[in-house]
Amino acid sequence: MIRLGSLAGYPFEGPRLLAGWTPPATAAVYVVLCRLDPERRPDRYAVVYVGHADDLTTLGFPFRHPQADCWVRRAGDRWKVHIATYEVPGGHRSHREQIAHELTAVYRPGCNERQVDRSWKPEWIGEYSAPTAGPLTTGTDPDNHHELGGQAAPEDSGSGS
Repeated sequence: MIRLGSLAGYPFEGPRLLAGWTPPATAAVYVVLCRLDPERRPDRYAVVYVGHADDLTTLGFPFRHPQADCWVRRAGDRWKVHIATYEVPGGHRSHREQIAHELTAVYRPGCNERQVDRSWKPEWIGEYSAPTAGPLTTGTDPDNHHELGGQAAPEDSGSGS
């Protein structure tokens, strides 16, 4: 298991080597990864692609996916491409889209054609007071998120690309 995302992260199954993986017929968010430095840090991965599907078997895995060539290029060869999946408990398509957008904003995967703006404005949340909740305690700088478990990083943090 690998945790990806902001705050506590989402528990993704994997990473698994994509070349030997058979996708299940299930809805999930998925990330394609490659190792940043396999010799010195084999537990550290770069997120190179984020996606979601209503049925993983329909996407052309392992290597008929439209972005597969980019994954292989980023990893160096097809035997260095990994995948991790997250089946959102009770989640709908909108939940998977939200998680995929968040992960794209956090990791900036180079093989995603569409990137997500990582900024936010104070008026989106605003000031509030409530007897059941304290004020917002997270920072407002999207670049200052903490890695959880030290296992995944934005692709541009030493992936060699």
